[in-house]
Amino acid sequence: MQHPLKVFFSLENRGRGKILIAGLYSFLNKLSDLAPPVLIGTAVDIVIKKESSFLGKFVGGGVMKQLWVLGGLTIFVWLLESIFEYLQKIRWRGLAQEIQHNFRMEGYNHLQKLDIGFFEYKSTGSLISLLNDDVNQFERFLNGGANDIIQVLTTVVIIGGGFFYLAPDVALFSFLPIPLILLFSFKFKDKVAPHYKKVREEVDALSSKLSNNLAGISTIKSYTAESYESWSLMKLSGRYNEANKRAIRLSSAFSPIIRMIIVISFTTTLIMGGWFVTQGKLSVGAYSVMVFLTQRLLWPLTKIGETFDLYQRSIASLSRILKLLETSYKIKSGDRPLPIEKIKGDISFYKVFFNYSGHGPLFKNFNLSISAGKTTAIVGPTGSGKSTLIKLILRFYEYQHGLITLDGESTHNFSLKDLRKAISLVGQDVFLFHGTVRDNISYGSFDRSLEEVMQAAKMAEAHDFIMGLPQGYETVVGERGQTLSGGQRQRISIARALLKNAPILILDEATSNVDNETEASLQRTLEKASRDRTTIVLAHRLSTIRHADNIIVLEKGIVTQEGTHGELISNDGLYKKLWQVQTGEKKFSL
Repeated sequence: MQHPLKVFFSLENRGRGKILIAGLYSFLNKLSDLAPPVLIGTAVDIVIKKESSFLGKFVGGGVMKQLWVLGGLTIFVWLLESIFEYLQKIRWRGLAQEIQHNFRMEGYNHLQKLDIGFFEYKSTGSLISLLNDDVNQFERFLNGGANDIIQVLTTVVIIGGGFFYLAPDVALFSFLPIPLILLFSFKFKDKVAPHYKKVREEVDALSSKLSNNLAGISTIKSYTAESYESWSLMKLSGRYNEANKRAIRLSSAFSPIIRMIIVISFTTTLIMGGWFVTQGKLSVGAYSVMVFLTQRLLWPLTKIGETFDLYQRSIASLSRILKLLETSYKIKSGDRPLPIEKIKGDISFYKVFFNYSGHGPLFKNFNLSISAGKTTAIVGPTGSGKSTLIKLILRFYEYQHGLITLDGESTHNFSLKDLRKAISLVGQDVFLFHGTVRDNISYGSFDRSLEEVMQAAKMAEAHDFIMGLPQGYETVVGERGQTLSGGQRQRISIARALLKNAPILILDEATSNVDNETEASLQRTLEKASRDRTTIVLAHRLSTIRHADNIIVLEKGIVTQEGTHGELISNDGLYKKLWQVQTGEKKFSL
């Protein structure tokens, strides 16, 4: 795998120009910051040499004139330093926020394109950790670490150039430790990288656990498992704590070791430079400049450990972000548009073969026809493949062989967006977003008016209970609709599907969480809603589908019976047995 930074810079030329400008401001800021030692050395030179000083050769005049000129230069340099410091901070911090935003949105948009199967093996907490913690970690490096690295390099180059100009012999010995520092830094990088990778893995596990526990807090409470979950979380938090401590212990050793190497350079400058002055080989002013510049070199290099630590953490996070962006998806959108007004709704399965990853085949040479404008019910025991058929129609999963067509054309040819717009799905597991009742009903149909929303709610028998809520349609339902009952959530889901008004309506146990009276009312509503559209009903409760135009009985991925309710109960088979069990005529165990 390429280094994460190489991949980062290759992605759409991401902000290269802005990075170069920010880097230029960092360079100019440090260049201005290194000027004061030179000015101090110049002042010493003026006081000692007076009219024959280095500055006097350019401006002429006595000591006071030179000092006034020097004072003006000092103000000008400090002004430049302040301006460039402001500009580099604005640029780097703005760039960090922009890249953070871009990465988060790219990551999220890529997640939305990934197959449903991807999310079966990834916890919500780990994905949230990646889009928040890892993105923020890289942002923190750009916020300050990148500037620090540029300024350290600038310091080494400028001071090195100045030293070799003033006293090449002293410079040679003073900068001898620099290669040792670089060599040690690279070795240290390889040593600490696995530790920060481990830290990010432990953050993943901890975030996943927290996310799962908060989502299942009612289950935890009902099973009085609070102590167990606290113990489990304590173990994960402890592992993260230990991984972080190991990384910190290693990274904390960097700065002291670097400082001891640098003190050799400082001591060499101090002693050899002083000796050169006594021998008349170096002026007092130049010696002052070298001593002060050595201090300027020492300070940023002692901080390089913190910068390096931040860099390694950001590289670990960037690697995880790029790994997500490189994750491919199997389900590709077709390029043919699918105008809703032209859809009839004929759906056919031809010799379809499908199995979930790691499982045996569910469908083998599976054939099924669903007629346009008719209501087709699909029944069968748990695990027979009812819900899988719906997922294949919506292209949530990709079948391995065969063909699924809509109005005679492969669903692979159509735009995924258009295909899914043509289908209204009411699932058994209703998901409501944190927001108002109106927001949840109009989800996916965002441009609908309140009147249209209310009409859909009335059709779904939801209007009356909604009006009884504190703020009616503007009542916030809480995360996952937790302030509503199961039946209320289901009715809102039905209203959402009715408002979408797609030519194909799929009901997956749509009335399983409502009382008998509401069910009867909803059946009348759904009967009206299913007219002149293709309706597919998945049901365990056979009373809800007895009036379907066609009933399909599935057993272990095979169609074993097909016909109307009257035809099926007149023949021995699974449907008749199920009907007898549900009507109390007979006991039956699947």
